[in-house]
Amino acid sequence: MESLMDKCCSQCRHTPATPCRDYIVCRREGPFCHDDEVCKQKRREFLTRIMARPESGQQKVVVCGGLNCSSGGAFGLIDLFRAEVTRQKLGDKVQVVLSGCRGFCEQGPSVIIEPDRTFYRWVTAEDVPEIVALHLKENQVVERLLYQDPETGLLCRSCDDIPFYRRQMKVVLEHCGFINPEDIAEYVAVGGYRALTQALTGMSPEEVLAEIKKSGLRGRGGAGFPTGKKWESARRVPSNKRYVICNADEGDPGAFMDRAVLEGNPHSVLEGMLLCAYVIGSDEGYIYVRAEYPLAVRRLRIAIEQAERYGLLGENILNSGLNFRIHINEGAGAFVCGESTALMASIEGNRGVPRIKVPRSTEKGLFGKPTVLNNVETFANVPKIILKGGAWFATIGTERSKGTKIFALTGKVRNTGLVEVPMGITLRELIFDIGGGIKGGKRFKAVQIGGPSGGSLPEDMLDLQIDYESLTGAGAMMGSGSMVVMDEDNCMVNMARFFLNFTERESCGKCTPCREGTTRMLEILEKITTGKGSLSDIPLLEYLGGVVKTTSFCGLGTSAPNPVLTTLSYFRNEYLKHIQDKRCPAGECIALRQFMIIAEKCTGCGACRYVCPAHAVSGEKKKVHRIDPDACIRCGRCFEICKYQAVKRR
Repeated sequence: MESLMDKCCSQCRHTPATPCRDYIVCRREGPFCHDDEVCKQKRREFLTRIMARPESGQQKVVVCGGLNCSSGGAFGLIDLFRAEVTRQKLGDKVQVVLSGCRGFCEQGPSVIIEPDRTFYRWVTAEDVPEIVALHLKENQVVERLLYQDPETGLLCRSCDDIPFYRRQMKVVLEHCGFINPEDIAEYVAVGGYRALTQALTGMSPEEVLAEIKKSGLRGRGGAGFPTGKKWESARRVPSNKRYVICNADEGDPGAFMDRAVLEGNPHSVLEGMLLCAYVIGSDEGYIYVRAEYPLAVRRLRIAIEQAERYGLLGENILNSGLNFRIHINEGAGAFVCGESTALMASIEGNRGVPRIKVPRSTEKGLFGKPTVLNNVETFANVPKIILKGGAWFATIGTERSKGTKIFALTGKVRNTGLVEVPMGITLRELIFDIGGGIKGGKRFKAVQIGGPSGGSLPEDMLDLQIDYESLTGAGAMMGSGSMVVMDEDNCMVNMARFFLNFTERESCGKCTPCREGTTRMLEILEKITTGKGSLSDIPLLEYLGGVVKTTSFCGLGTSAPNPVLTTLSYFRNEYLKHIQDKRCPAGECIALRQFMIIAEKCTGCGACRYVCPAHAVSGEKKKVHRIDPDACIRCGRCFEICKYQAVKRR
């Protein structure tokens, strides 16, 4: 069978013997040559037609291809669905496609059947023939794979009926999980690149900038600087060269927001960068993404290649005179390279360390030229703002924090995953209404918001609104959006030690307060968690935290003490118990654990004796056992294995 790649379109000046240097191959329209005027016109006509194309009545099987679902076998499911659809002779009626992450990671691998948006969870290879035979052929729902609302007990057929999705407001993530991120046609079909077309054909750069400023969009990377103000600053600086950089160096423990957007809808980020380039007059951009995100990198490369082939990147974009090319720079995984000046130093080929932010990057940034640097989520918001208007975006959120925010909800919560909510929602609504509350019916204790540089907020702050000012006032920060939920079994002293250990290791070492201050603070926390702390350690921690916070060189250092300072503020009693009582209330600090057997509950079954690796448990069968405290290594296996709750931990 002849491949479309073996020939060019009939109107092109090139022939198979002398092919053009590039092709556009579309399954609907055939191949387009990249450098032929006739083909350029056909390409524009194609974009116009597909933008207006109504939804097809063809059924579609959308398999989640996010990282979590992929690790559960999603890529294998795609091949199985395609083979089964062909076997049951439904190839002309059913299309099987891959999508990005749709957020509900707890239920993956997940599959959605379009157009009725039926949501199947925990799909395995064994379920594929049943879904094809019953749902696609007989139009019968496979009820055992539907999500069941734990509160009402009702089965939710559509993903729109599931509380996890129903209570969200999706702007950036609207199409993630529903379109194929590796097919530009699917992005265009849902309105993609329409904002760019609208801007280049009917708006001046000043008008585009005015809409961004009117929207009130603030940088979603953590600092919350007004996006329009940043763009305007770069635009005003006289220069023959300007750069646009997308910061995708997401390194917070538990964070996967940017990765999910790049894997699920990379074209939205490219379009946002193009609109920024149009405003500031840039012809070159960079996406700085972690090399440990191979799927995101691969889909970015595919998206850039497709956009170039369709004339949406490169020279004279849409005959507007705008020239813009995007390069991918893969970072080596240094957390400090998420800081803007360190990131730019890394792109330049230098060591990734921060510099003084005077002059600002918008005045003298990458290679000494004016540079706009925003993160993935910020750029992905821009096309929607241009399409719907800045006034529309400004109606979402609070007075000073407009729009929505994406959070990675992880930890001891039932519904882990990716959520997008309007600014101003409370922690309680997010954790209990969307997240489903705490696993195992345990008591909520705290939430670490803003990553390792954020803060831990207690139960009495669950009604706090989520916006930049409220979180900062509480000692936390918006950060990139990671949110780790903790329950009664988490030790707050140990959590502070964990996060500080991360930032201490990731410090670039350039400035003394961060390099030495975090190290000394970590040493004190390790003393406390091993039962060697003293009461004088608490004021010393507070003093060191204040010094590091106020004198460090960059944002990593100034925010590194936050987990320690917030836990000292809200959970001081736990520090005192570690120091005075030599006891960890949560039983998480191994050195402070003590186990004993309650004689009244012990049946002498011997389960604890069999699992003890140190042979610290002794006793005859059907008689009360005992634990030798000197031999015990405090691993907790006896506590976990006893089904009679006869082992007490203190």
